[in-house]
Amino acid sequence: MASLTVDFFHDVVCCWCFNISSRMRSLTEDFNLGIRHLTFVLQASPAEMASRRGTPEDARETILGHWAVCRQVSDRPELFDTDAMRAAPFDYRHGMTAALGCKAAERIGGQPAHWEMFDRLQHVHLAEARSVAHPEVVLSAARELGLKATVFDDPGTRRAVETDRQKARTLQVRVVPTPIVRETGTRFVNGPHEDLTAQLYAASRLVA
Repeated sequence: MASLTVDFFHDVVCCWCFNISSRMRSLTEDFNLGIRHLTFVLQASPAEMASRRGTPEDARETILGHWAVCRQVSDRPELFDTDAMRAAPFDYRHGMTAALGCKAAERIGGQPAHWEMFDRLQHVHLAEARSVAHPEVVLSAARELGLKATVFDDPGTRRAVETDRQKARTLQVRVVPTPIVRETGTRFVNGPHEDLTAQLYAASRLVA
């Protein structure tokens, strides 16, 4: 089977990204996949969050509604703690701080470290209801993964996040998750493992 490279655009605060990340890990074992992680922050600041989602209360209700639907089709529904997030004392957060953490991890340990950081921060966000917009929460996750936080405040890390956002705009990526097979330009339709498998088989045949 032909090898494929998948550009995986994602945002830590996206519950749908949580579902597909674990499935992508499984698929890398079934196919000869190379995964390239790209951060695509839908709301990069409180102002962008307000512009897109309205008041903090409106944002929380809308996004927790997404969580409820996403939980129903998740392979790990027990990790969605909607009650804890509803009771959390902070406003629903943007994803920029977490994206900086993921790109910093990548600069330290490459794509595997980016993926480990992404998954850890998603767990912190969805299962622990902690604020991934708080730098100390992100740095704590890095320490848990054994990453020395030497480039988290480096301007190059923010530039790397913005480069990913620009690449998403160039490719007209507007939602997350968006996995794209680089060899064919095929964009996955998010779904259960068997649907993703069928889409990868189809892409493999195109480059065989």
